[in-house]
Amino acid sequence: MTNPFQALVVDKTEPFSVEVKSLSVEDLPAGEVLIKVAYSSVNYKDGLASIPNGNIVRNYPFIPGIDLSGTVVSSTDKRFREGQSVIATSYGIGVSHFGGFSEYARIPADWVVDLPEGLTLREAMIYGTAGFTAALSVQALEAQGMTPGQGKVLVTGATGGVGGAATAILAKLGYQVTASTGRTDEAGYLQALGAAEVISRAEVAGSALKPLDKQQWQAAVDSVGGAPLAAVLSQIAYGGAVAASGLTAGTAVPTTVLPFILRGVSLLGIDSVACPIGTRTKLWQRMAGDMKPAVLDTLVDREISLNELPAALGDILRSHTRGRVLVRLS
Repeated sequence: MTNPFQALVVDKTEPFSVEVKSLSVEDLPAGEVLIKVAYSSVNYKDGLASIPNGNIVRNYPFIPGIDLSGTVVSSTDKRFREGQSVIATSYGIGVSHFGGFSEYARIPADWVVDLPEGLTLREAMIYGTAGFTAALSVQALEAQGMTPGQGKVLVTGATGGVGGAATAILAKLGYQVTASTGRTDEAGYLQALGAAEVISRAEVAGSALKPLDKQQWQAAVDSVGGAPLAAVLSQIAYGGAVAASGLTAGTAVPTTVLPFILRGVSLLGIDSVACPIGTRTKLWQRMAGDMKPAVLDTLVDREISLNELPAALGDILRSHTRGRVLVRLS
């Protein structure tokens, strides 16, 4: 392939720039699988990659985009063939390796997952890293003993990508979901995803922190971190667990050992970046099967072109989006 293609390129050469440029395959980094990208999506990490002090990108010029789905153009790895539909998320994609905001991407074969039956390339990016993180959280809580009959499950940051996907997945699996958000005007959206109850952020973490508070939830999916996570931990029922994956409220969690040693609460760390490929492949199959909500498309805030991407990256940094923003590349 010798034809030029379009990609969003960030460059720190003075002045800092974020613009769509014409590239060739020779400009792409090494990798066994060349992919014609169909869709990508906008994540908070992508927003950080698009600003000078985001501390995501180290080497410039660079193509951001931690998610992509598309069709194999060529592969030197026998696991993948021309015309095969695939997903690639996490690892170094969009951070240290050119990402998905490009009409073509070349990716190491060990980072690529076959698109499972039951998912389209577009649906895979409605999930993206956010949906995969949500599914990992639910799976970890299930492994810890969470079941639909044991009580309510709290989801914090519910209008965000992880929170919205977690709400929809949990509801699909039969859980009674309480969605917590700082944007209570989005209650209708969260109810459409399957939330049985929508509460304000202040109802979870608005008062003075207590080492132990009233037991309200059998489990929680937390994408917020910080002091709100400490409040959630104090309200988990005996033997329950919290799956934590975010830090928008900060990295310091001002809690005590009391929830852990008096109520047997478990704090489960969720990492989608370095998740092993075997686990990743099996979970994508679940996301195409029993976890897949009928309301998956409700998660989409909007679908944009490559040229509209710079504005969308600014929006996600300002929390002016809900759910998922898809980037259509072909």
